[in-house]
Amino acid sequence: MRFEIIKKSEKTSARKGRLYLRNDIVIDTPVFMPVGTQGTVKGITQEELVQLNAKLILSNAYHLFLRPGAEVIKASGGLHNFMNWKYGILTDSGGFQIFSLTMLRKITDEGVEFQSHIDGKKVFLSPEDIIDFQIILGSDIVMSFDECVEYPSDYNRANEAVERTFLWAKKGFSFFKNFKREYQAIFGIIQGGIYKDLRRKSSEQITSLDFDGYAIGGLSVGEPYEITFDILEHLIEFIPENKPRYFMGLGSIDEIEMAVNLGIDMFDSVLPTRNARNGQIFTSEGKKQLRNAKYKKNFDPPDKNCDCPVCKNYSLAYLHHLFISKEILGIRLATYHNLYYLISKLNKIRENL
Repeated sequence: MRFEIIKKSEKTSARKGRLYLRNDIVIDTPVFMPVGTQGTVKGITQEELVQLNAKLILSNAYHLFLRPGAEVIKASGGLHNFMNWKYGILTDSGGFQIFSLTMLRKITDEGVEFQSHIDGKKVFLSPEDIIDFQIILGSDIVMSFDECVEYPSDYNRANEAVERTFLWAKKGFSFFKNFKREYQAIFGIIQGGIYKDLRRKSSEQITSLDFDGYAIGGLSVGEPYEITFDILEHLIEFIPENKPRYFMGLGSIDEIEMAVNLGIDMFDSVLPTRNARNGQIFTSEGKKQLRNAKYKKNFDPPDKNCDCPVCKNYSLAYLHHLFISKEILGIRLATYHNLYYLISKLNKIRENL
């Protein structure tokens, strides 16, 4: 992987860049990555993702490790072949997912023991294990294993997670350098909760390792957005300018624009697809809940200012009918629109830099 900065904003810290991946895949940044946790972006096909010009997606190593597992992925020739995806894949290491299993896990410096949410079996993963599995997946961008803490979390707990995240980063980074495929890149993850000194400490630790990029984890996990951006504004100066910067889990277009202006290059979130499954679409007039009765006889497009195929061909009344009738097509159309809307918005932000 190679990253270059094409242009810097004269007004903010925003920058326009390019990620060069294997097979001449070029990703313009800032970029939003649709989330395909289990090797699929829910409600949409890989062919439709190509139509949306989504050339970098996120999958989750934790979920794929449990199902279908390393044996199946290896036999298929890697995750790209398994899911018929020719473009880029970033795999999250699963730190956040394991963090969410509060009652089902035990964390030590050696790794994490947890109960599978699928069958209840005990599983142990070391930082080397999770990197090894991402190498097997054939991920274009591998994520370091990290420990995410809840909000609110006390200082000592957050500091313990910072130290363990660094320990795991060193172990995983060493393993990756020895066994990676030629084209693969690896990103380190900065933790520290809502404590500025811990965020700085973590950033200095993680950037002391020559990762190919740096991610900000453990934010947007329930804290007020004012705290999120106060931490981000403090933290950004400690992350190298010449490497891609990735804010994990940010999906609101307004917050993404704020983060772009602070110098962030990469984003992901389940928000557009999850909200679509719940009947909510993003529009230039604000969010619309398609199940609302007021749309029953509204034959306007979902968004008059959107030129996606959904808004060109279907009405609010029809989408309302699909959701009230629990038809799968409703979820598919809402998902396509939400991804189109968010990706288009970010494209415009990038073009205006």
